[in-house]
This record gives sequence, structure tokens and C-alpha cells, in this order.
Amino acid sequence: MSKPTVKPPVSTAIIVQDGRVLMARRREREGKLLWSFPGGAIEAGETPEQAAVREVSEEVGLEVEAVQVLGDRIHPQSGVHMTYVACSVIAGEAYVADEDELAEVAWLEHGQIPEYVPWGLFDKVQAHLDEVLAA
Repeated sequence: MSKPTVKPPVSTAIIVQDGRVLMARRREREGKLLWSFPGGAIEAGETPEQAAVREVSEEVGLEVEAVQVLGDRIHPQSGVHMTYVACSVIAGEAYVADEDELAEVAWLEHGQIPEYVPWGLFDKVQAHLDEVLAA
């Protein structure tokens, strides 16, 4: 009997710049998920913060720094352990750097988020965005 496949934990970056948050549209839908924050699997020996910074560089070509872990949970759509990391941009312009995984990127205003994520965000991420985008 084979063991069930365990998905590795994932770290995602919540990047706000100029009053907008960065989201990426996946090439392949993961369950209901199509639009998400840049991120990916945490590799052996990495912290969630390090993984978020690396994944942002690989996926959307931005150089960012981790500012704060906002929280973590088991994602209700995918069942994957997720850590959400607030990051700030150091350098670069966001673009689709990983064409195998992503189809497009978009900087969203606060009021646009429900159009892209209609079932709502993790409460700690939503609280963070309510604070930094509503200012």
C-alpha cells in the first residue's frame, strides 16, 4: 500500500506597492484557485520568509524583502499548509518570469480583490490589506 502524497508547505508573498497588491494568474487552475499571490513550495532548509522572497524572484522577477509573517493555515481549497508573508519591493518591475506556471500578473486596488478572489482571503491577509490599502 502506498503512502498518500503529502504536498510540501507553501509560502506566499503579499506585496503592496503604490496602493495596490500584486496577484498572479496561474496557467492551470488549482481547484477553484486561479488568481493567487506569488509563492510556492518551501524548500528544505528554507524559512517561509526565504521561500517567499525566492519564489517572487522566480515567478514575477521582483526583488523583495520579507517584512512580517502575517499568519499560516491549511488552505481550505487545496489542503496545503500555507504561510503568508508581507514583503516590500526592493527593485524591479513585476512580469511573468515563470511562463510555465503563470499567465499574467496584476496590481489590484483594494476594491478589486473580490473580483479576483470571490470566496475571500485568509482573514489575517485581509486584515493586513484592509490596513495598508485603505490608508
